[in-house]
Amino acid sequence: MKVGITGGIGSGKSTVCRLFAQRGIAVYDSDREAKRLMTEDGALRAGITARFGAESYVDGALNRRYLASRVFSDAQALADLNALVHPAVRSDFASWAERQAGPYVILESAILFEAGLEDAVDRTVAVLAPLELRLSRTCRRDGCDEEAVRRRMAAQLDDDTLRDRADYAVVNIFESDLEPAVAELDRRFTLESRQRS
Repeated sequence: MKVGITGGIGSGKSTVCRLFAQRGIAVYDSDREAKRLMTEDGALRAGITARFGAESYVDGALNRRYLASRVFSDAQALADLNALVHPAVRSDFASWAERQAGPYVILESAILFEAGLEDAVDRTVAVLAPLELRLSRTCRRDGCDEEAVRRRMAAQLDDDTLRDRADYAVVNIFESDLEPAVAELDRRFTLESRQRS
């Protein structure tokens, strides 16, 4: 069984995934793996180079600054990049999931719904938190200004939409509340996985 976990910036999605990992559940970090695939996957590299030019790579490494300058001010360029990266991530996640043991696996993705990855999983969980708390957490963590964080938030689905689309929601105001919430979800997913097999 596959579970997708999503949430906006500063919601605590990674913290929730870490708690699942501590319970022995394998977690696929789609952001980290996408970066890896953009460097290691030959077909993806060729697609990125064809669309964005040879400057996309420097000495074999992804030129992230160049690519960011191309896509973050151009909606079509971003859509083109996503159309190349998302299928590669989906395929990589599917083959990774096949190699894992345990009752279920987790796909961690900040843009699970936006990337159309919800149909790659059986259940979805949205991690939610009040906007001001998310802002303060992100500014503290990344050392960036509030306006930059607000721009990133504006590009993501809001909590109401996430709550409506996800099968389950975890509200992360106090980290101490997360452990029992994760324990309950783990119980449910393990049970459901056993019922499926």
